[in-house]
Amino acid sequence: MVKELNFDSIRPYKDHEIHEVFERLKNEETFLELIKFLFPAFSTEQFLSKLLSISSIREFQTEIIYPFVKEVLTNTTKGISTSGFENLDPNKHYLFFSNHRDIVLDSAILNILMVENGFDTTEIAIGDNLLIYPWITDLVKLNKTFIVNRNLPVRQMMESSTRLSAYIRQTLCECNQSIWIAQREGRSKDGDDRTQASLLKMLNISGDGDFAKSFSDINIVPVSISYEYDPCDYLKALEFLQKRDNPEYKKSSNDDLRHMGAGIKGRKGRVHFSFGRPITEELNTLEGLSKNDKLQGLAELIDQQIHSNYKLWPGNFIAHDLFHKSEQYTSKYTSEDKNTFLAYLEEHLSRVNGDRDFLFTSLLEMYANPVKNFYQE
Repeated sequence: MVKELNFDSIRPYKDHEIHEVFERLKNEETFLELIKFLFPAFSTEQFLSKLLSISSIREFQTEIIYPFVKEVLTNTTKGISTSGFENLDPNKHYLFFSNHRDIVLDSAILNILMVENGFDTTEIAIGDNLLIYPWITDLVKLNKTFIVNRNLPVRQMMESSTRLSAYIRQTLCECNQSIWIAQREGRSKDGDDRTQASLLKMLNISGDGDFAKSFSDINIVPVSISYEYDPCDYLKALEFLQKRDNPEYKKSSNDDLRHMGAGIKGRKGRVHFSFGRPITEELNTLEGLSKNDKLQGLAELIDQQIHSNYKLWPGNFIAHDLFHKSEQYTSKYTSEDKNTFLAYLEEHLSRVNGDRDFLFTSLLEMYANPVKNFYQE
């Protein structure tokens, strides 16, 4: 039993709280503007009427979130494929530990797949840096999302990490509720997916001191998310350019909103979610190591599965060969594939201004790195 802490500041909303939230949302002008953008087929009055008729979080997810995400996927992807569901049991809890590409859709697609394969939806971890307006906090907490506080002073960060660790363990082990969390703070912008040992250290705060048991109890499952095309790739490349030219550059709140919109509306090609095996027995191989080496060893176990289960598309191999000026993987793609991929890159490069060579190389690298990791080059 974890130490009793107050989770109200970070936990998702409960069924009895949702109507108070709906009353707040219906008076938020920015939220209503978003609804017009996301649901153009409905009038604001129709949407609000639907919203106010909902009586549970589950109903909110199935009646509002699910159909919206399904429509996005129909309009912006060439299909979602999966592998590894045979590794999972609908009656058990899992901490889905994944690489991270899209602010909104990574966890949204995961929950679509959960429902369609007979599982309950997961709770979702989100950084408070994305909660730009109070109504965004309301909206995500209606969708089984809990808050990860960032950029706090050292003492407050320790208190926050202790609360977060306890909340995650309680949700998994006592409520038997699965959770999705990214393997690192923020998205991997260069496609080089690496698990942060500091994140595992946070999870271990609420353990009982036995490293193997602590992580076996929370049942980590690595998940590889592979988009054929990353709709935010050009924005990520532009961010690299801005940081090169100004090391102090930091994204603004408006930049985050732009990334969210591009991720939702942009084309993605084919998308694949691969579920790995729960990391339990392998934890015993870390016995005898120092605490820090155990955490790093666990991070590497997670990464091994994320890298080896990553679905590589022709564009990944093309980018690798162009980036390294080689013909190593020419058997993995056709000349038509290459022309299509280069046309895609050209389209995205045309959306931003700046050092074209740098931007092009950045785009190549972010698509090439999954190949490097898959083959452990």
